[in-house]
Amino acid sequence: MPTTITEPSRDCPLCPRLAAFREAWRAKEPSWHNAPVPAFLPSAGADAVRLAIVGLAPGVRGANRTGRPFTGDYAGMLLYRTLSDFGFANDRFDARTDDGLELFGTAIVNAVRCVPPENKPVPAEIHTCRQFLTPTILGFPKLAVIVTLGRIAHESTLRALATPLKAAPFSHGGGHDVGGIRIISSYHCSRYNTNTGRLTEEMFRNVFAAAAEHLAG
Repeated sequence: MPTTITEPSRDCPLCPRLAAFREAWRAKEPSWHNAPVPAFLPSAGADAVRLAIVGLAPGVRGANRTGRPFTGDYAGMLLYRTLSDFGFANDRFDARTDDGLELFGTAIVNAVRCVPPENKPVPAEIHTCRQFLTPTILGFPKLAVIVTLGRIAHESTLRALATPLKAAPFSHGGGHDVGGIRIISSYHCSRYNTNTGRLTEEMFRNVFAAAAEHLAG
């Protein structure tokens, strides 16, 4: 039986550094979300999810502002355009939560739910927030593929699945079977990675082509 997906409370106190950073941004931008960002699910709910995408954490002016993963910054533009091209989302993404965007058989969640200073959560925060990542992943009874965006998301996902890191090492485009789930890792779709050429759009599309192929097969 799948577990029940749980989300941290709006004022989650479990990571003091993140809570303090969140409060500072609430004071600066009181109209922003400035709270843990929940998983983004398809309208059919958790039972429909076959593909899960695990990112790192909300960006300050992205998901921390809007309250939806990968919404409001460059990473979301690349991610949602790619998802649309492969049939995992519609083409309504406009970087705001009332844009009409829908996911199809796909869920998006971050390994760390709250925005970290300088986009860098510390190990204790990653570990603490895994108590939310684990039941989210286990709460998808039809899950077949997980795409992990970046090494931290990849390794936290493996730990959530009680899998040794050496059993499925991170590499861009690397694929491993873990407990009946295909794990495909990718460099994170951040502006830094694309600007430096570490990740090209073709490289990113190839990851989702592999995910689509596995789901079709």
